[in-house]
Amino acid sequence: MMLPPTPRVLALREIVGDVRALAPRGRVIVAVDGGGGTAEFADDLAAVFREAGSDTHRASVRDFHRSRADRTLLGPETPTGFYRDSFDYGTLRRVLIDPFRMAGSTGFQTAAFDEARDVPVESRWETAGPDAVLVIDGEFLLRPELRREWNASVLLINAPERAIYEEDARPRDVATILIDDSDPAAPVRVPRPASA
Repeated sequence: MMLPPTPRVLALREIVGDVRALAPRGRVIVAVDGGGGTAEFADDLAAVFREAGSDTHRASVRDFHRSRADRTLLGPETPTGFYRDSFDYGTLRRVLIDPFRMAGSTGFQTAAFDEARDVPVESRWETAGPDAVLVIDGEFLLRPELRREWNASVLLINAPERAIYEEDARPRDVATILIDDSDPAAPVRVPRPASA
């Protein structure tokens, strides 16, 4: 189904074209990082991948939180603690990223933990075709230990990042595409920093 050619859809089609230029075949993982609005942007990006005929799946890092007990083991949550300890990247790799990359009939899981209820979610395994796309959104996806997992990354720069993340990861320097999404109806591509 063709989406209406709004400024947002046209911008997203350009991103899909850029991603496909980088990775025309095989399974592709695209990260949408930023301080806010990532879920909506990733949902719309996934819709444009589907419009282009790609078998597209969605996930969010928010569904890979660690339990409250684990996050507060050493005391109340702080901005540094939130950055360092909020998400379970081992589970993210084990049940989603690694099996998705394996292709074939290997199943993968797009969620593992319900943060609101503070409980693991029931496993729901999905499979996909050899040229499937996974669009994952959330905070801190361009941190050093994750950034090589993505074929491409989009950083929404309209919301401020956490200072510790900026210092540790320098997401603007490593993102494939920078987008100002402060007007969601008309996202604007931003030039990469001169030092990148």
